[in-house]
Amino acid sequence: MKKNKLLILLAFLAIYIIWGSTYLFNKIAVTQLSPFYLASIRFFIAGVLMFVLAFILKQPLKISRKQLINSIIASFFFLIYGNGVFVWALKYVDSGFGALIASTQPLFVLLLLRLIDRKPFQKKSIIGVFLGISGMYLLISQKELITSEDMLLGIFMMLSCVLSWSYGSVFVAKADLPKSFMVTTGYQMLVAGFVLLGMSLSFHETWLPIKDWSREVMFSILFLIFFGGIVAFTAFNFLLKNVSPEKVSTSAYVNPVIALFLGWMFLNEKLSTQSIIASLVLLTGVYFITSRKRK
Repeated sequence: MKKNKLLILLAFLAIYIIWGSTYLFNKIAVTQLSPFYLASIRFFIAGVLMFVLAFILKQPLKISRKQLINSIIASFFFLIYGNGVFVWALKYVDSGFGALIASTQPLFVLLLLRLIDRKPFQKKSIIGVFLGISGMYLLISQKELITSEDMLLGIFMMLSCVLSWSYGSVFVAKADLPKSFMVTTGYQMLVAGFVLLGMSLSFHETWLPIKDWSREVMFSILFLIFFGGIVAFTAFNFLLKNVSPEKVSTSAYVNPVIALFLGWMFLNEKLSTQSIIASLVLLTGVYFITSRKRK
């Protein structure tokens, strides 16, 4: 029991801190590499390494037809659309701004649970929804920050990615998947790697040779593969099977704080007073949603 609690604690730390940092590293990498090309490399390598690790640890790699289909579905909602398109949108949106948009995930999860499982809203939920929507409005209504149509498109696509990721969280919590979290993650990442590679070819993206990558981009890719991919995503899948989707989504109000700080420190991203107020209102709403009692 103590071991399981320790694993849950470490898994939460992984999705809090590591995923909060991935916004910075994705932003750095996407400034030089094409987004789907970047995502396909990241997930394909991470998927192969995950299978190698699972094989070394003698975990069964066999998967049933139903589990394979569920893995493909989960891969689409989490990695192909939820992450791949989000990285594309980072070309037009600041990393900290994107992290705040991603923080609306608990709001989407709550609404999906209401629609799918008919779970009634509690008082805290109603307050959280109101604050969440208010914070989002304050965030995206800043004319001085929304300077182009590309940025508006980026924000819209990010919101659709959050919806995709949220539905994936609800789906995985009930889906029949391999018992090994490494194997589950490996299948999802390999599927995403191949599909995103096809998307990169379809959109005729430029493939920059590794020898031309900058030192910062190379470090970012390695971090995204080993930590953002293998460590954090395995922790995420582990948590979805051991705690409620609502609790897992609490990462949404920790990640933005880390992302905003790192974006400000390393990328000189500016924070307006309205953005700070919007983030406080938004994250307070997320707190109300995730701290409510479960019925």
